[in-house]
Amino acid sequence: MKTKVFVDGSEGTTGLRIFERFQGRDDIELLKIDPELRKDPSERKKLINASDVTFLCLPDVAAIESASLLDPDNHHTVIIDTSTAHRTEEGWAYGFPELSEKHKDAIAKGQLIAVPGCYATGFISLVYPMIAGGIISKDYPVSAFALSGYSGAGKKTIAVYEDPDRPAEFSSGREYALSQQHKHLKEMKAITGLSRLPLFSPIIDDYYSGMVVSCQFYADMLSKKMTPSELLEYFREYYAGKKFIKVAEADDETAASGFLAGNSLSGWDGLKIYVTGNEDRIIVSSQFDNLGKGASGAAIECMNIRLGLDEAKGLNL
Repeated sequence: MKTKVFVDGSEGTTGLRIFERFQGRDDIELLKIDPELRKDPSERKKLINASDVTFLCLPDVAAIESASLLDPDNHHTVIIDTSTAHRTEEGWAYGFPELSEKHKDAIAKGQLIAVPGCYATGFISLVYPMIAGGIISKDYPVSAFALSGYSGAGKKTIAVYEDPDRPAEFSSGREYALSQQHKHLKEMKAITGLSRLPLFSPIIDDYYSGMVVSCQFYADMLSKKMTPSELLEYFREYYAGKKFIKVAEADDETAASGFLAGNSLSGWDGLKIYVTGNEDRIIVSSQFDNLGKGASGAAIECMNIRLGLDEAKGLNL
C-alpha cells in the first residue's frame, strides 16, 4: 500500500523540492490540492487528515494554522513541519536523528516532527556533540559565521539574484542579521543547551545552493584540552555509522588549497564536518546543501525513519 503524502505549501522552494524527490518513488501517492483552493482551510484540512504524512512548507503563521487543522482524534497522520514555528515547542520531535538515539527514537515514534533550520543544522551538528562530550561548557561564549547560497532566502530574493539587472551588491557576499536577531538562534540555543544565545553572522552569496557554518574556539578555553586532530577524531567517533554525516580526513581541507567552498556539496543530502586551525585556535565547520540536509532532504529523512524505511530512501548520498 502506498503512503499518502500531502505537501501543504508546494509553491515554495522546499515544497517544490519535496515534490521533485517523490517523482521517482513508487511507494508514495501524492495528494494534490486544486491550485485555486490551496489557501482554503477546509480543503487543506480534508487533505491533511486524509494523508499518512503531511509536510508543512509554509511561513510560520500559516504552519501553525495548518497544524491546528489536524483532527484531535486523528492519531494516524504524521505532520512534518519545515518552518521555524514548532522547532522548540513541547510535543514536537526535533528532526535531527544523528544527534542522539533519543532524537532518532522521538522521530520514529512521533506524530509531530519539526525539521531543523539550515543554519541551525550546521551549528548544532558541531556544538551539540561538543557539549555532550564535555569539550565545552554550556556557558561557553560560542560565536559562528556562515556562508549560504541564495536559494534559502525565499522566492522574492531568488528573483532579485537571478535578475540580469540586479543591483551590483548582489554580486558579492552580503552579511546580514546584523542586529543578532536571526530566526534560527532560538533553536541553536535550545537544542544544544547553551545558556546564552551564540554570536552569529550569516552571509548570503551569489550562488544558488550550498552552505558552510563555522564556529571558532580558543583551545585553552575548552573544558577538555584537545588538538584539532583529536577533536576531529572525536567527531568521527561521535557520528560513526551515521549515513548522513561524514567527517573529513585530516588533510581534506588542505587538499582543497586551504578553502572551504559553500557550494561544493550542492545536490548532496549529507553533511560533512571539518576541524582546522592549530593548537591555540580551532575552527570546526560543517558543509552541506541548505536545500538538502538543511531542508527538504532532512524532511524526507525524517519521513523515512517515521515509516520504518531505509532512512536514505529517495535521497542522494
